[in-house]
Amino acid sequence: MGRRHVRKMLRQLASGEPVEVAPALGSMKKLSRLAFIAQQFGYEYADIRQGGGPQGNGYVMLIVPDPGPQARERAAQNWAQYPNAVDGGALPPLVPAEVELLKARITFDITTMYTSKQLVVLAGVGAVPLAAPIGFLTSAGTTAVVVAGAAWTALMALVPVGFAVNRRHRDKHAALLEAAGFTQVTDQEGRTRYVPPNGQLPGHGNPFAVET
Repeated sequence: MGRRHVRKMLRQLASGEPVEVAPALGSMKKLSRLAFIAQQFGYEYADIRQGGGPQGNGYVMLIVPDPGPQARERAAQNWAQYPNAVDGGALPPLVPAEVELLKARITFDITTMYTSKQLVVLAGVGAVPLAAPIGFLTSAGTTAVVVAGAAWTALMALVPVGFAVNRRHRDKHAALLEAAGFTQVTDQEGRTRYVPPNGQLPGHGNPFAVET
């Protein structure tokens, strides 16, 4: 977890407003650790979407202020105990079990980011730039189009496999969250989400619609 990303995030937390975190090459490990640090300073993980990073295809994580009294008390203690955190100083130690649950929530949210129909459309569009070079490198003219079409069809045949992998991934993290007492809820957009015990979804509707 890069200190630069932590410093940038902590400076943004000082605003008391919702914050979008989009580290370059943001892996689930990095995002879950950043979410954990944010929790230590009065924020909570809200949601994740795609569209960040230099290429615009990375992940953007939304964290929002946690108004709960325990969160407020924890934040006050940590700001006092780690006054130089924002300048790259010492940070609260990571708690692996809590980081793992955050990773499960983030990963689950990614697996439910799109509906099945949306995934099929995205897969079809995404397969075009992969299939076209195959056709035009091996043939020319009409034959190239036919070869490219065959390559596209072959790639699309793999979509059900991708769905199965996504489903297993989703179910694995759902089981982990439920074992920890998280509750399954449906947000206003119809997505299945998980909230901590005695918790609720931060914000209303689409949390990314909140002005930051």
